[in-house]
Amino acid sequence: MDNSLSTESLLVSLLFGSIGLGYFIYGKKQSDLMVKWMGIALMVYPYFVENTLARVIVGVLLMLAPKFIKI
Repeated sequence: MDNSLSTESLLVSLLFGSIGLGYFIYGKKQSDLMVKWMGIALMVYPYFVENTLARVIVGVLLMLAPKFIKI
């Protein structure tokens, strides 16, 4: 596991973490479990995905999940 963090990696993590916080707050206020859980996932997944391109792909998929999956 490579512990070196690039600028791109940090910016992508910050971007999707911020979007995740927005999803979480929105999901909590609207009582939408799917949006709330995707917000938590967006905030947490950068800790487990190292590759920057993979972070972008996973982040976009998590952002789109509430649109296509309804609980």
